[in-house]
Amino acid sequence: MRKLTQVKIDKENLVQLVDFKLGRLRKEIEKILGKWNYSSSKKFLDEARSGTISEAEEDAIILRNLEDEIERLEQQKTNWLKQE
Repeated sequence: MRKLTQVKIDKENLVQLVDFKLGRLRKEIEKILGKWNYSSSKKFLDEARSGTISEAEEDAIILRNLEDEIERLEQQKTNWLKQE
């Protein structure tokens, strides 16, 4: 059985790390949308799903996963900030 290492980190530093990660994820989303000349991820995903945009399936999957990760990190950050 493997033993996990625990590290203490100041909440402020943790939030800064999460914010940095969120920024990187958002840049990746912007990159995908720019590649397809879209400004809205919702419109891109809708049109990729409907087949309006051909060959966009892989980027749509990646974009959706990035959005899910952003949502997860934002929720985790909110939970940390609520803790005293």
